[in-house]
Amino acid sequence: MLTACGGGGDDKSSDDIKGADSGTKSPSASASGSAEVDRPDVSVPKDLKLVFDFDEPSDAKHAAALADAENYVKAMYHGIAAQDPNDPAYQFYSDGQAEQYVKSQIQTWVKGGWAPTGTDQYYDAETTTLTGGKRVLVTFCENQGKAYSKDIKTDKILRTEENADSYLKHRLLMVPSSDSPQVWKVQVIEVIGKAKECRA
Repeated sequence: MLTACGGGGDDKSSDDIKGADSGTKSPSASASGSAEVDRPDVSVPKDLKLVFDFDEPSDAKHAAALADAENYVKAMYHGIAAQDPNDPAYQFYSDGQAEQYVKSQIQTWVKGGWAPTGTDQYYDAETTTLTGGKRVLVTFCENQGKAYSKDIKTDKILRTEENADSYLKHRLLMVPSSDSPQVWKVQVIEVIGKAKECRA
């Protein structure tokens, strides 16, 4: 199965993410950022469920970074569902390599004529302050075992059994937006396939 976040195999989508100096095991899903910011719609179709089983960090900066890492994932699926490689939602939450990564993923889904469906699970998130204190490294696991693609023209669901390829490890380098400091953007994303540490 082709997936929006890296598919099977041991491929990495990355520039090395370096400079970690102090870590905090945490993650959040409930911290959605400031209400003052006009954020884009990142909703997805009803037949796609994105489950974020994250604990909210006690550190406000880490909570905000993790929340927008989650929004980045949602925005990617929003763009895939819309079949729009230039969807503004993911552009709001990313820059540089991470922005190009999502665009290429959407293009692949559009070319294949597929849409996402099923349940995609994210869990075991951690946040780490990087050297200099302004950047945060967010990592989490993904289980795509119950997430599928479907043919847009026929609505046929392309089902696969859960296997080693279903487990992915994500590493996202988060930085505050220069336009809205309340918003955290993904600058670099690395997706590691067949992540043994993500298997229960």
